[in-house]
Order: sequence, then C-alpha cells, then structure tokens
Amino acid sequence: MSTAVTTERMAAASPRRLARIAGLIAWITTSAGFSAFVFGNLVVYHDAVATAHHILANELLYRLAVIGDTIAALYIVYTLLLYFLLRPVSRSLALLGALFSLVGIAVGMLIPLFEAAALVVLKDARSLGGFNLEQAQAIALVCLQLRAQAYAISVVLFGTYNILTGYLIARSAFLPRMLGVLLAIAGVGYLINTFATFLAPDFAAHLSPWIFIPGGSELLVAAWLLVVGVNEQRWKEQASAAGMSLTG
Repeated sequence: MSTAVTTERMAAASPRRLARIAGLIAWITTSAGFSAFVFGNLVVYHDAVATAHHILANELLYRLAVIGDTIAALYIVYTLLLYFLLRPVSRSLALLGALFSLVGIAVGMLIPLFEAAALVVLKDARSLGGFNLEQAQAIALVCLQLRAQAYAISVVLFGTYNILTGYLIARSAFLPRMLGVLLAIAGVGYLINTFATFLAPDFAAHLSPWIFIPGGSELLVAAWLLVVGVNEQRWKEQASAAGMSLTG
C-alpha cells in the first residue's frame, strides 16, 4: 500500500477513530511489559549457570517473552498516530517526540535479537564447535547483558518521548490535562531510574520498586484513547487555529 493511499485513509478517518486505534495498539504493545517481567525472573546477571538453567527449564515462557518484545515494534504505528493527533498543539514538538520514539523503537528491536541469540547459544552449544558448556553459558549471559543495555538506552528515549507527549497532551484542548501531567511524570521517572542505574546502582535498587509506579499513566492514556478517544470538535478547532487539517 502506497504512502499516498495510507494518508488518504487517515484523512478520511476521524480523529476519534484514530485515537481509538492508537489506544488499541498501545495495549497490544504492553506485551513488552510481560517480557520484562519474564526476563526479570529468569535472568541472574551475575550467574551464567543459574540463568542458563532458568531459561532451559522455562523455554516456552522464554520464547513467548521474545515474541512479546517483537510485537512491541507495533509501537511505530502508535507513535505515528499520536504524531498526527498531537501536531495541532505543536508540530515541531510532536515531530521531535516522534523521532525520540522511533529511535527508541530501533534500539529496542535489538532486544529480541539478543534474546534469540542467547537461546541459540544455549540450545546449540555442541554444534557451534569450539565452545564447551561453560563458555556457551557465559556467551548467553553476555547476550542478555547486552539486551539489558539496549533496554536501558531505549528507556531513556521513551522517557523523553513521554515527557514531550505529556506536555503536548497537557497543552491540548481535546485530551484531559491530567493525563499529560501524569505521563510526563512517568517519563521523568524513567530517566531518573535509568541514569541512577548507570551512576549509582545501589541507590537505583531502592528506587526501582517505586519509580515505575507512575508508569501506569501510560496505561491510563492508552485506556482513555481506546474507550473515549479525543474530543473531536475541540481537536478540529485547535487544528483549524494552527492552520492545519489531519493531513496538513
């Protein structure tokens, strides 16, 4: 399907309908949350043997987690839809936010690759040649440690995206201001937690149980978009005041 046809279809769709599609996709991409929970329970970052044992003993669960992280790539569609919806507030900030999100997605796509590589090494250690079991376990753990680094970088990018998107929502006339405030707070929380993990791991360990609580605001935004959508009349008024239409 060409870009022109896609644009025409988006123009024909109402902002409320696009918002509900965005909300649905946002909920689908929560599969990444499931994956994060699974890896948090299976991976012991300082013990290659224990990690290998956990993965092989729960291989189906591990594979489902890899699929969950792959499905999260649908966040590209969510990002584009939110750009179209929020650009009447500020085209430049909406574009900047979309760029942060798209780069975060690009980095995030390394995550399932590292996950799959770890499983391949553990399952096919004998056929790889030149590696004994202990070496294969060590290589698998390195893959998962690289996964963790890619995840941390993506969280920084998505945290920045949340701050910008939260600001735009708070400034909009067609979505609840409080949703934007909560989303921006979640973004700040992600940044604090990630940088603290790099700079002060012991301090970050105390933050982790609490810092992600505001992250529930992302689910609130997704739920609002799915169930309510946007105030279409106010969206059109703000778009008109900004001198643009859905495809303008």
